[in-house]
Amino acid sequence: MDLLAQFRHEARAFEEAVRRAARADNAPPVPSCPGWTVTDLTGHLGWVHRFVNRIVRERLQESPDTTDPAFLRLPADRDGWPDPARPPTTGPVPASLVDWFADGARALASLFAERDPDDPVWTWTTDRTTGFWLWAQTVEVAVHRWDAESATGAPRPFDAEFAADGVGRFLGTVIPAWRTRERMAPGAGERFGFRRTDGEGHWTVRFDGDDVRYGTDPGPCDVELAGTASDLTLFLWRRTPADQLDVRGDPAVLDRWSALVPAV
Repeated sequence: MDLLAQFRHEARAFEEAVRRAARADNAPPVPSCPGWTVTDLTGHLGWVHRFVNRIVRERLQESPDTTDPAFLRLPADRDGWPDPARPPTTGPVPASLVDWFADGARALASLFAERDPDDPVWTWTTDRTTGFWLWAQTVEVAVHRWDAESATGAPRPFDAEFAADGVGRFLGTVIPAWRTRERMAPGAGERFGFRRTDGEGHWTVRFDGDDVRYGTDPGPCDVELAGTASDLTLFLWRRTPADQLDVRGDPAVLDRWSALVPAV
């Protein structure tokens, strides 16, 4: 899959959703991001894009200091812009904020196009490459595109192949990193299966103490969750509940998911 093309597609779709929301007198609330409006969501994603741009552009090997906001390249006129410490932001979505987001997304896409995916840089996982950031930012903008669309109407599903690829990355790379950072409860051997119903794909994850054991074998699981690749992705990123999937197995083990996997 061409991740760069997917990133550009999702960034444009996010911008389109936000510009639709900007026609309202007040920024719509985002149901999947409680306490945020579309304005807050746009400010967050614009900040993240510039944060990642700095890491990739400077080939940083450590998490950057963000106390100096110069890297954000903020315009002088920020009337109506969000204050991250004081959401929700009411009033109309500022056109200048949407333009700032779009500039940042285009700049990040151009930078990804220039760099080798194997370039070593700091990330918050064990995969310390520019390629990880390309995948992670494609997922982030896709999920937030879904958030923005859900604020104004019916959100569209994710591209099936892109979503399927992301299920394995989430289970094998994201979960271990999140568990280390958040110091989650130790596992007791719980084994979860995820089965794709709109194509080939089966993934498993087992929690043993602090270890996360990821695999693709369709062996026995305590709980199996089945759905389209898009629906599995929405569940993993805490956008939809498990009852939107075909769930089979022990409900008590399913209840353990939120204790084993942090919501970040």
